[in-house]
Amino acid sequence: MDLKKLMKRFFVAIVSLMLLGCNGDEVLANTPSGRTLVVYYSFTGNVRAIVNSLGGKIEADVVEIEPAEEGLDYAANNYAIGSSLIAAIRNNPNDADSYPAIKDVAADVESYDNIIVATPLWWSQMAAPMQTFLFHNGAKMKDKNIALIVSSASSPIAATVADAKRLIPEGNFLEPNLWIKSSQVGNASALIDQWLNQIQFPTIMNNDTLSVRAGGYTFTAILEDNAAAQAFNEMCPLTVNMSELNGNEKYYYLDQSLPTQPSNPGTINAGDIMLYGSSCIVVFYKTFSTSYSYTKIGHITDVTNLAKALGTGSVSVTFGGDDTAISNIKADEVKDGNYYSIDGRVVSDPKHGIFIHNGKKILIK
Repeated sequence: MDLKKLMKRFFVAIVSLMLLGCNGDEVLANTPSGRTLVVYYSFTGNVRAIVNSLGGKIEADVVEIEPAEEGLDYAANNYAIGSSLIAAIRNNPNDADSYPAIKDVAADVESYDNIIVATPLWWSQMAAPMQTFLFHNGAKMKDKNIALIVSSASSPIAATVADAKRLIPEGNFLEPNLWIKSSQVGNASALIDQWLNQIQFPTIMNNDTLSVRAGGYTFTAILEDNAAAQAFNEMCPLTVNMSELNGNEKYYYLDQSLPTQPSNPGTINAGDIMLYGSSCIVVFYKTFSTSYSYTKIGHITDVTNLAKALGTGSVSVTFGGDDTAISNIKADEVKDGNYYSIDGRVVSDPKHGIFIHNGKKILIK
């Protein structure tokens, strides 16, 4: 090979690596979109409770897997029936006769883009009725986003995850999986919130939003569901001159006290809006660890240009007061499958931020 050809190949390789580096964020940002189906099986009721909590957070159709034979007590005699069903599948996983019969499921799996599978485990394996459903429908889930929720008393879920990947061999599995132990079902809502954020799944916004304007930029904050956030929202629109502190925050003392429920967050994130004491509103524009306690007011969803907008000194900040198009769109005007931006425009490929979709506010992280 001559030197010119060698140098040309070297140059192409270097440029390719540079392009991959420049586009790295786009490659990694695999945000699920489209229609979602939640399919679940529940014997003790734990998975049903988890799915009920999930259903209030995302747009999805939900179907329950039910055994064809009713009234079976899978837990009797130390899960004798359940154990035998799992053993039959384990011995002949490719034989349809190994899987217990289930009732017909009224869902066209192929019409969905995202499938969330919620199941308990039996003797470390995926519960047999759910395995039946996936055995007959897994091939239809090719290239679809698959998210897995597993409930167990204490057993690890690795074998159940392996069952899912065996039964849906060409699915695009979203990581991490969500493991909720029986003792954690009462805290399922918080665990689901954290998980949805980790897999960047679009969530329904039930909380109020508040505009924050500074330095020629407008940001959108999601308010907390607490008395302090509600009281602050009722004070808006509010324009204040916020002072600089520590190179990471702006603060302002209100003329009145707000309800408090202080706690130490451990980490302050850029975009956090907090109440220090009972009357000091703080907007943070950097992320750092803290030993102080605050009452949460809200969080700015997209902090791009936030530090620039707030600057290095005192700054005028306006909370609320602009009736955005997103708040003026009526639900029946947007139940057309389109995503609408905060100013009412149709968005063909929504990425990050707040949108209206089928009459609901959706947060895409």
